[in-house]
Amino acid sequence: AMIEVLAKLGRGPVFLAGEVLECVITFTNPLSASSTSASRYCSLCCAQIHCQFHASENRVALPPSDGSKHDVQAENETVFVPNRGECYSCSPGEGWREHNSYCETLPIDGPPSFRGQSVKYVYKLTIGCQRVNSPIKLLRVPFRVLVLHGLKDYQFPQDEAVAPSNPFLEEEEGLKKDSRLADLATELLMVATSRRSLHLYNISNTRGKVGTFCIFKTIYKIGEDVIGTFNFSEGDIPCLQFSVSLQTEESIQEEFQRRRGQPISFSTHARHQEACLHTAQSSFSLPIPLSSTPGFTTNIVSLKWRLHFEFVTSGESAGTCLVRGSQSEAITWTGVEQMEVDTFSWDLPIKVLPTNPILASYVSQFSSTNSITI
Repeated sequence: AMIEVLAKLGRGPVFLAGEVLECVITFTNPLSASSTSASRYCSLCCAQIHCQFHASENRVALPPSDGSKHDVQAENETVFVPNRGECYSCSPGEGWREHNSYCETLPIDGPPSFRGQSVKYVYKLTIGCQRVNSPIKLLRVPFRVLVLHGLKDYQFPQDEAVAPSNPFLEEEEGLKKDSRLADLATELLMVATSRRSLHLYNISNTRGKVGTFCIFKTIYKIGEDVIGTFNFSEGDIPCLQFSVSLQTEESIQEEFQRRRGQPISFSTHARHQEACLHTAQSSFSLPIPLSSTPGFTTNIVSLKWRLHFEFVTSGESAGTCLVRGSQSEAITWTGVEQMEVDTFSWDLPIKVLPTNPILASYVSQFSSTNSITI
């Protein structure tokens, strides 16, 4: 006979650092009256949040652990974070079902969820269950954490009447502050990413001007599109082809590098490539995946975003060849078969912030409901 333990994250599997994670843990016992009392008894269930840290031995040199970073633990350490969590005892009867609600505030100064080439930060809610005369079983509930800088220093108004709130939601008293935190984050993100101003950049190489690039903002939320336009009509050097890549650069802080001056790791999330000879204007739109990690910095690693441009320009006149057809009045225009080219690249830093965690939950790889039987 088995007891089912079901863990459900009611709001979804994505949270902002500083929010309250709430998980409903349900114990169900469908046993019949003939079952022994020992098989029906679940002696103890404990739930705890922890963040595991994984580092590549080839890229990261970590100092001996001093235990000071209690919210982040290395892979080879215990899975449970000290001084966090709750325990429940339960005594199921026939057809018994019991619900327990576990709530914990996520550290506002913790790292975000991140799976990089050098380091990984992985968040999990671990629920340990044990029945009488049975081994302990662990139910792990993975979830994602987004970090928005600026929330840590925010002081909530003492007067509830002037505190920001959502009038369309019925809130329990204990969740008011958490809801206001999400409302504040949404407001801060909207203000930061709605500012638009014209940014013009001249595209040039050693031989002259190729064109201009225009972009209206450099701060985005995950889930937005990065849109830019090119104007090649005023260029002195013909551009044959261009590509734009949306990339992240993951760099290890100098004191933790395995080798001094080791290269930065790059990851490409979207790319646009286009042949543009005799093209006066062109544009691109690159989506920032909702599943990607916004820029952040910890004492070990830094993640930044950029647009990486590559241009192929003509090294000579880009005129066309005239080839006469079989009839004297017929003329066919064809491109040259060979041409000298120059290539060069350019990087434009951009800033990528998180988005509303509810929106990010829609594309999360994690499930809101997980279960085991004990």
